Amino acid sequence: MNNDIEKILISEQTINDTVKRLAKQISEDYAGRDTKLLLLGILKGSVVFMGDLMKNITLPVEIDFMKVSSYGRSTKSSGSVNIVLDIHRNDLANVDVLIVEDIIDSGRTLSYLCEYLTLKGAHSVKTVTMLDKPSRREVDFTPDYVGLQIPDVFVVGYGLDYAEGYRALPYVGVLKPEVYEK
Repeated sequence: MNNDIEKILISEQTINDTVKRLAKQISEDYAGRDTKLLLLGILKGSVVFMGDLMKNITLPVEIDFMKVSSYGRSTKSSGSVNIVLDIHRNDLANVDVLIVEDIIDSGRTLSYLCEYLTLKGAHSVKTVTMLDKPSRREVDFTPDYVGLQIPDVFVVGYGLDYAEGYRALPYVGVLKPEVYEK
C-alpha cells in the first residue's frame, strides 16, 4: 500500500497536533451552552478523525452518523448528494450539530447537509473538517472549523480512501496518479 503513495503530505504528528487544536477551539466555543453537542460523522471517511476529535473535546458529546454519497468509485463528484443513512432524533431543537467531515472539495455535500439539518430543526449546525481544498469549491461554502488547507491533489489515509483502500494509513499521503487513472 505504501508503494502507491507518491509522498506524505501530512504526518501523523501534524494530524495529532491539528486534532488537538480543533478540539480545544470547539470545547471553548461550545462551553456553557444549555444544548447538547452532537458530533455528526459523515460515513465513512470521518470515522478516524471523529474518534480522535471526540477524545480531545473536553465537553460531553453525543455522536451519530449519516451516510451520503456523491462520488461512487471514481475520483470525480457526481454533483448530487444522496442521503443513504439519515439521522433520526426527536430532540434536534435542543441539539447543536457539529458535522464532522474528513475533507471538503466542492462544498456541495456540506452545504446541502447544513441546510437539510437546519430545516429538520437543529438548534444550530456547524461544520468541522480535517482537510479543506478551497481551490475545488463549486458552491459558496466556508467550513466553521478547518484543520488544514491542502492543494488540489488526490489524498488518502487517515480515513480517506480510494476504492475503499488506504483508510488505515496513519498519515495523509498523495496517491500516485497511475493508481487511480487505470
